Amino acid sequence: MIWKFNKGGKLIKILYLIIAINIYAFCLCYIDKIKSQKKAWRISERTLLLVSIFGGSIGFYLGMELFRHKTQKIKFKLGIPLIIILQAFTLYYLYFKNIISF
Repeated sequence: MIWKFNKGGKLIKILYLIIAINIYAFCLCYIDKIKSQKKAWRISERTLLLVSIFGGSIGFYLGMELFRHKTQKIKFKLGIPLIIILQAFTLYYLYFKNIISF
């Protein structure tokens, strides 16, 4: 099955979903940063990583850099960029195998 970007198409809906997940990941990074400063209950690292894996990696990375949050932890410092690279290669693979087209 080849999915194409077209008006009202499946990939447009997926694109909106990915944008929403990235905004959510960005907000989670901000909320966790504020909670860490107040020594309050925190969002688990597992949750932050799972949101990144399921499409929020760019939003979380931008939040990391903007809020200077989780930048000293190796699993985030290396893990989030690695997730972004793996997601980019996945899109590249799907595109050249004609599973999706733009």
